[in-house]
Amino acid sequence: MPNYTYTAKSLDNKTTNGTMVAEDLHDLSKILKNEGLFLVDADLKDKKSKKWLEFSLFGKVSSADKIVFVKNLSIMIATGLSLVKSFDVLANQSKNKKLKSALFAIKEKINKGESMSSALANYPNIFSDFFLNMIKVGEESGTSEEVLKTLSLQLEKEHRLKSQVQSAMIYPIIILCLMLIVVIVIMVVVLPKLKEFFVGLGADIPLYTKILINSGDFAMSNWPLLIIVPVIFVFSIVTAVKTKQGKWLKDTALLKIPLFSSLVKKNNCAILIRSLSSLLGSGVSLTTSLAVASGTVGNYYFKSAVIDALERVKKGESLSNALDSYRDIFPYGAIEMIEVGEETGKTSDVLKNLAEFYEEEVISATAKLSAAIEPILLIALGVGVGLFAFAIIEPMYSSLSAIQ
Repeated sequence: MPNYTYTAKSLDNKTTNGTMVAEDLHDLSKILKNEGLFLVDADLKDKKSKKWLEFSLFGKVSSADKIVFVKNLSIMIATGLSLVKSFDVLANQSKNKKLKSALFAIKEKINKGESMSSALANYPNIFSDFFLNMIKVGEESGTSEEVLKTLSLQLEKEHRLKSQVQSAMIYPIIILCLMLIVVIVIMVVVLPKLKEFFVGLGADIPLYTKILINSGDFAMSNWPLLIIVPVIFVFSIVTAVKTKQGKWLKDTALLKIPLFSSLVKKNNCAILIRSLSSLLGSGVSLTTSLAVASGTVGNYYFKSAVIDALERVKKGESLSNALDSYRDIFPYGAIEMIEVGEETGKTSDVLKNLAEFYEEEVISATAKLSAAIEPILLIALGVGVGLFAFAIIEPMYSSLSAIQ
């Protein structure tokens, strides 16, 4: 467990400093309370303990956890419950260890006078810049309840979009896994017995059957290599994609591949427009909204387009005009609709409707892509099994004919 240095006070207002091992800040506060002390401040004793804590709180805070947190916080604020008490209740209710620890720590910071946005900013791995800016807007405008409802809707839309896309790709992934299992069974179980059979029969083995049998021999003799090489390959690809050049290459490829290009454009456009709509609707300036929204899109070209548009908007250009030179990456009609919103003074509402349209388009396009991939994979699986069967049956038939 992590080791904390703490400052506490007794009932007679005497200050006590010390170190103590505890599961988290809540546990530390509870232990001190049993000793007649009230926790004032606490920090991890050293960086190693902090790293240990980060690893011990394994896993990420899911979108579902954040949605529940924001919804409940909105309700508690609406009922007049104090922020300190709200975070205390939410921390105790949370089943995610990482979020629970963060909420207890945030409660302590708010209790010492920090604003909610400032306290949340200490946990960038949980709360994004978009999340923090929305909270800050609510604090400054005195509309935290409304902002939290908007934020909750934003998170729900993002979660729904991501879930629908993942669901649509489950079946193709199952088919790929099935194909892999079939290949492994053939290599490990069938081919060794097949070789023994043909050798005993003294059959004249065709070239393609020899290639198949030799492949099985190689797989059996070098199975550690067949595990290590794919792992290294996948690790290298994942590492390369995280680099600037690798990310650029990946994003370029996705925008060029016919099957994926439209999906990538609509997906990034939906995320960007939804973020801009929520920020503008909450009273955030256009320049700040663009700066924050640039961090919500994952594609290199969309991010570059938003950053460039931000600089041009700062110089006095309209958003639609600033994005006009990027029509090749934005879906048809997106920039025209933004222009309509600017002309009517209802940019936020137009962006909201546009985001919902593209979200539905992404879900529909993903389902169609999944439906197109499924038969291709099934055909590939059938062809593979057919070729394997032919490679076995043909020499067997030839041998039996020669015997007769």
